[in-house]
Amino acid sequence: MQYSFSVQTFVPKFEPHPLLKNGHAMTIAAAFVPRRFDIPAAEARRFQVDKDSWLLGHCHWQPQKRKDAPVLVLVHGLEGSSDSNYMHGIAEKAFHRGFHVVRLNQRNCGGTEALTPGLYNSGMSADYRAVFEELANRDGFQQIFFAGYSMGGNLVTKMAGEFSADVSRALRGVCAVCPALDLAACADALERSENFFYQRRFVSGLLARYARKQKLFPERYRLNGLPRIRTVREFDDVITAPQFGYRHAQDYYDHASAKRVAAQIRVPFLMITAQDDPFVPYPSFSAAKITDNRAIRFLAPPHGGHCGFISSHAGPERFWAEQRIVDFCHAQAVA
Repeated sequence: MQYSFSVQTFVPKFEPHPLLKNGHAMTIAAAFVPRRFDIPAAEARRFQVDKDSWLLGHCHWQPQKRKDAPVLVLVHGLEGSSDSNYMHGIAEKAFHRGFHVVRLNQRNCGGTEALTPGLYNSGMSADYRAVFEELANRDGFQQIFFAGYSMGGNLVTKMAGEFSADVSRALRGVCAVCPALDLAACADALERSENFFYQRRFVSGLLARYARKQKLFPERYRLNGLPRIRTVREFDDVITAPQFGYRHAQDYYDHASAKRVAAQIRVPFLMITAQDDPFVPYPSFSAAKITDNRAIRFLAPPHGGHCGFISSHAGPERFWAEQRIVDFCHAQAVA
């Protein structure tokens, strides 16, 4: 089945905040600037994605959990959680436009290490297909959207590509912001000297999460005898790849990267990236031939950093990518 865009909405040009035209400044500001959100309290819900694994979602339901209202499912990035600022930001905007919103934690994220014996990785798109099927088949929702940031962007892109033309009509659209479509290229970019801060932060978080898993499942994970791990690629070589049956990090990257299946996407898709993203290389989108796929609307302003897109405008347009996601999904939804 091939969908076409129901509405070609006007997209305001991204005008970066004048103090944030540097990709690093934009990336850091987006991660650490405090924000407040106006959104009702969420209902916690576990989605079973495997025989022994669950994802924890925080669900903001419209009154009476109306089945005719669209649902937007949000997936965070590496070492993020359902409480990441952009997760709340999109949820706030979407809820006030009439959407149900589900802020998902990936496996082990948001304090959910006990909900699965395994780790997480960038190729586990089947988890999100399971969430989609539960919302469609058990809950009966007929208009479901997904949006993912960074690692989450790779996951939802991979899911959409794997559906290909066999996609259910209930999946109305997918969005990805700065998706890590080429995991090897991203790992290489993180090893550049100017990205030392990001590399150290990711590795520290991954190792801390691994230590928590080892305490919960000591028979499955070891701490003694591990070599020193200083980069994301080394973590994936030593821990991720063996845990998931890959030969090494490169083998894992080759199988888990959404660039392999992006050409197969047939559902309306919004993809946003920034040409100055510090560690999601812009050439990877050309290599994946994103602009050749008519189902994908591709936006790539010169500035924006990694998942930043803080604009010079106040109000809903301040966080430009969040607003684009909600506008896109609203345009695809059936009234």
